[in-house]
Amino acid sequence: MTHRRQFLQTSVALASGLLTTSAFSQAAWPSKPINYLVAFPAGGTTDILARLVSQKLGAALGTTLVIENKGGAGGSVGSEIAARAPADGHHLLGGTISSHAINISLYPKLAYDPIKSFTPVYLYGTNPVVLVVAANSPYKTLRDLMTAAKANPGKLSGASAGNGTSQHLAQELLAFKGDVKFTHVPYKGSAPAIQDVMSGQVDFMFDTTVVAGAHIQSGKLRALAVTSSKRLTDAFTDVPTVAESGWPGTQGFEVVSWQALFAPAGTPKPIVDKLHAEILKIIQTPEMQDRIKGLGMQPSAMTPDQVLSFQKSEIDKWAQVIKAANIKLE
Repeated sequence: MTHRRQFLQTSVALASGLLTTSAFSQAAWPSKPINYLVAFPAGGTTDILARLVSQKLGAALGTTLVIENKGGAGGSVGSEIAARAPADGHHLLGGTISSHAINISLYPKLAYDPIKSFTPVYLYGTNPVVLVVAANSPYKTLRDLMTAAKANPGKLSGASAGNGTSQHLAQELLAFKGDVKFTHVPYKGSAPAIQDVMSGQVDFMFDTTVVAGAHIQSGKLRALAVTSSKRLTDAFTDVPTVAESGWPGTQGFEVVSWQALFAPAGTPKPIVDKLHAEILKIIQTPEMQDRIKGLGMQPSAMTPDQVLSFQKSEIDKWAQVIKAANIKLE
């Protein structure tokens, strides 16, 4: 009986020790600076968001967030590095629709899986794009544009910031759903592309409200449609959605670019939940709401599980478009 009592006491002590160790290890996080890898060059939206959030998040967690930019191949280069990082809560990745939804269908030798290699932490927000033509374009509405494209397959040209970008794929999705054919004209960035749209050298373009907005307001571009499911507020209230055109196949049409935060797969759930909760507090402040809306984004409050479901649906949608358009990048 004495041995049994000693055994039980020892077992309770061990269990207590394990619980204490587990609680201590969680309480000790973070134990060093957190590396926040941005999969795009400095100065872009992904980088701006990282710098807006990192200082406040570091203060909330009692540590420092160190931002590192590793751009290339639509976010693939930085994402591959982050996928190999330790899943200890000290490594984060700023990713986007490109790195975590589109690239898996574009690049046949992608060295990471956007679902299996990562755990979603937070969706910062979504950014619809707007279809624009030159101010003197003969196309007054999206239906005008689609009617011309249907009558003249391949004659209408659409610019983009480059092959495989969300602007390019928005164009391909419209062609796919609307059963028309456009000629894609890729550029090295939005700036030269939108200049050629304004001059009439290219018929139309999809671009973010941030980039196109100033040109629409100045009267150099005409907005035909936004790709959100509902009309936007502020300066774009008069711009109809793609679905409102009534063109066959465009019901439910929606394209949003998005920005999100990820951690390497296997990062402990309590750490992911803590990160999500602290970022949610930061994003919901009036100051951050204004800053994010100033980037042309609609702030999000999705849970990590909701972000994962959204990400999977985006992967499926763009895989279908990329296959239908036969887009391949090495």
